[in-house]
Amino acid sequence: MYPALPKSYKNIFPFKIGSTSFIYPGNYEHNVNMLAPYLDEIELLLFESSPDSLPSQHQIKTLSALANKFEISYNIHMPIDIHLGDLDPHRRHYAIDAIKRVVDLTRALVPSTYTLHLAYNDETTALRKWQELIFESMEQLLLTGINSEAVCIENLMYPFAWIEDIITAFQLSICLDLGHLILQEADMEAMFKKHKKMTPIIHLYGVENQHEHLSLDRLSKKDLETILKILKAFSGVVSIEVFSYNHLRTSLDVLERCWLEKMQD
Repeated sequence: MYPALPKSYKNIFPFKIGSTSFIYPGNYEHNVNMLAPYLDEIELLLFESSPDSLPSQHQIKTLSALANKFEISYNIHMPIDIHLGDLDPHRRHYAIDAIKRVVDLTRALVPSTYTLHLAYNDETTALRKWQELIFESMEQLLLTGINSEAVCIENLMYPFAWIEDIITAFQLSICLDLGHLILQEADMEAMFKKHKKMTPIIHLYGVENQHEHLSLDRLSKKDLETILKILKAFSGVVSIEVFSYNHLRTSLDVLERCWLEKMQD
């Protein structure tokens, strides 16, 4: 059994600090019970779209009660097995229905954001066609009444410019995944400055040798310094997107130590 975190990190940064619901072995409720006394927000990972894989109504009520008890908030990571840009119209419709189902299910939790992947497979779909299909699907999705600014499109491992026009056209928000930018050797600071007003949430984790979602001690000193510059100008949610107790504890230790050193400069 993994222990509780050794200290609380609530309200110690100018941004909200959080992590994922996959830190401890067990269900969503167990993870929230263990993490909520120590963090500001929890990223509920609803990675699978099948209704059987989603929390039950009873679980949602429990999670809502825990949020009130510990004074935390949630953000939702949408399923990653859905494809709004798929050539098959049935798969696109399924994706729209799956997103709507998650939004309806979690409405009582009043999530701060909904993070969404726009996956692209260059082996099956030409870029221009994929962009057109994403546009059509997003148009249909927003007709269901979902708040566009609550939908945060995450930067993935393709050029962000491919989806910028779509984000602007529908007034969507951005989930800035710094790990993906590091892996692409992109300019993190420039990306943040350009999209700061549209970015309510940042995903933060360590990367090393093309491996991601590691603890922050795996980052280079240069990358850590850039990240601290970004965080100093950020007031949204920073989700340490790791999936184990050891990676989370180490990441929190590194972030707090580096933050205190930065503030003393």
